[in-house]
Amino acid sequence: MIALKMPDGSVREIEKPVDGFAFAESISKSLAKKAVALKIDGEMKDLSTTIDHDCAIEVVVRESDDGVDLLRHDASHVMAEAVQELFPGTQVTIG
Repeated sequence: MIALKMPDGSVREIEKPVDGFAFAESISKSLAKKAVALKIDGEMKDLSTTIDHDCAIEVVVRESDDGVDLLRHDASHVMAEAVQELFPGTQVTIG
């Protein structure tokens, strides 16, 4: 059994390793639809990450502060790539 400590202090046990999306879906389908990432022991991870050991876990949804930051960060990369494609030679900077 794998013990997963939830943000509210409760512990969920799973029998075998699962990926983050399947874990979110096991809680509720609506949570899985809103999920954008996981926090495993405080570290941001992709939803495809396999959960295979005891840990503290949190499903990050797009409406949360972490979710908004993640989506903004990813969107900035997409925008930078588009600008470089439209204007070859453009240098992308930070800030």
